[in-house]
Amino acid sequence: MPGATDGAAARVAGALVTSPERLVYPEAGLTKRDLAEYLEAVGEALLRRSSRRPLAVVRCPEGVAGQCFYQKHPSESFTPDLPRLTIEEKEGPDEYFYVETVAHLVGLAQLGVVELHVWGSRVDDLERPDLLVFDLDPSPGVPFEVTKRTARRLRERLDALGLAPYLRATGGKGLHVVAPLVPQAGWDEVKRFAEAVAGSLATEDPEHLTTALPKERREGKVFVDYLRNGRGATAIVDYSPRARPGAPVAVPLRWDELGRLPSSAAYDVRKVRRRLASLGDDPWAGFEASAVPLATALAAGGPELAAAIGPS
Repeated sequence: MPGATDGAAARVAGALVTSPERLVYPEAGLTKRDLAEYLEAVGEALLRRSSRRPLAVVRCPEGVAGQCFYQKHPSESFTPDLPRLTIEEKEGPDEYFYVETVAHLVGLAQLGVVELHVWGSRVDDLERPDLLVFDLDPSPGVPFEVTKRTARRLRERLDALGLAPYLRATGGKGLHVVAPLVPQAGWDEVKRFAEAVAGSLATEDPEHLTTALPKERREGKVFVDYLRNGRGATAIVDYSPRARPGAPVAVPLRWDELGRLPSSAAYDVRKVRRRLASLGDDPWAGFEASAVPLATALAAGGPELAAAIGPS
């Protein structure tokens, strides 16, 4: 039963949560139990597009005011019921993990996990991504309106290529524009395509946009990050909390919500629970059904786009 106590522990979604009153977000007064119960409340919505994908997490065992670290391989502290798989890497095979149930999510919260990031492919089809992710990352001082305008321009570009773009507030500084793919093309081709699209936007508006990797060349601009589309790269999942003061959350949005969005961190764990309770429909309704093969977008882009990404 949610919140049922057992001595100094609690059970949430059937998973044991020890030290439930430990503060995870001290300035917001949110405890480990609060985080676990948040994940129980949003779990089905979070898992809708994030289950059975290789995971990387940000762990903050002493709360977000303490030391946090990024982890992509399971350690001995991970419960044995958490699903695992072996992935071949340049250095040889290594073990990864993923989630399938709300209890798995709560189990990660027990380990101090705050953020969840996933691959753009699923564990049963690792080498063919089914997501295209653009991360619009503004450098310090760039007005949020510039990032929002960039998201709209990117939406128009992807629409023109026959793709279906969806919007995510990351809970950090920027926005994600995500398009579903029929998993046919490999990682290299998808990444080259994303780079070509991002580069075309930056070329058209070099005053405000860039794809340059050195941070000193991004000053005063929005970095149109296409690198999320490489093998092993990850992106924050819908409804994941962020390891930042105030407990902001990554939230999928309808495009008609962008105009009044004050910042990418506009939603926190409390607001998200209210939002989900009041939403009549999934903001990304139709996402899976709108997937098309990358070849469709390449054909729509014509010879210029095909030349930009090179041979497949």
